[in-house]
Amino acid sequence: MTASAFEQRPLVALTGATGFVGQAVLDAAIAQGYEVVALTRREQEPRQHVRWIRGELSDTASLSELTRGVEATIHVAGVVNAPDAEGFELGNVTGTLNLIETVVAKGIPRFVYVSSLSAREPKLSAYGASKARAEKLVRASPLDWTIVRPPAIYGPRDKEMFELFRAARWGVLPMPSAGRASMIHVEDLARLLVALVPGGEEVTGKLFEPDDGKQDGWEHHEMGLAIGWAMGKRPRIWGMSRTALERVAKLDHFLRGTKAKMTPDRAAYFSHPDWVVGSKGRVPSSIWSPQIETREGLKATAQWYRENKWL
Repeated sequence: MTASAFEQRPLVALTGATGFVGQAVLDAAIAQGYEVVALTRREQEPRQHVRWIRGELSDTASLSELTRGVEATIHVAGVVNAPDAEGFELGNVTGTLNLIETVVAKGIPRFVYVSSLSAREPKLSAYGASKARAEKLVRASPLDWTIVRPPAIYGPRDKEMFELFRAARWGVLPMPSAGRASMIHVEDLARLLVALVPGGEEVTGKLFEPDDGKQDGWEHHEMGLAIGWAMGKRPRIWGMSRTALERVAKLDHFLRGTKAKMTPDRAAYFSHPDWVVGSKGRVPSSIWSPQIETREGLKATAQWYRENKWL
């Protein structure tokens, strides 16, 4: 890809481009006419309209290269699972600070930050606390920022909710025993993040909590049945208390060590009864609205897992 080819399309920097959400954002950005400078830790295959930059959030030299000549930054990268609080701090707080300092020094004001609904309750989990601290850094900066707090994200390539699809296949699906949560398909989230790049009065300095449009979110039992339906099953939904989730976390750590999906941190997060998006964080309909109905999205996701031999 020549420099002149990049000049024909607006240029945006993207972190986390090889991850679950980041890959969807990369696809959406290209589809909307952007050239993307994307951060990666490993060598990537060449792709049209993408310039890969080898590096990471702890490497300020690579961040400087990532943001050279861009008009906006979409910060998706972050740590969603870590063995201790320090891992979240380094990935989500220090990494965000490094990126903020880089774009401020370069005079690149537009900054879209992907946080998490967990930041709303920072005392519940180390992950949520790290996202809340990162949000404070973004808010305190002189940038033209927008913060997005997604709820539970699902879709092709997702390794987190995949565990629930796999459990549903066997007919027993563990879910938190009480509470509700909102959901969003990764492609809907990606469209939103790209739509926010131009900025403007409606989005500057705002915090948004997008979802699939289902009022009051999903009751956990209902969500479990929807995942089961997507798998062609009607699983038994096994409601689990926080104590039970903590026991599962101990067992998962025993079996998978640092690769455990259920951790004490996540047990505390999942057992919270209210992860429904707030009405004050609604995205203006003139900018974005969800397009993927969740049951159909779950069904298509299950099909993707099958086609790609995950199930």
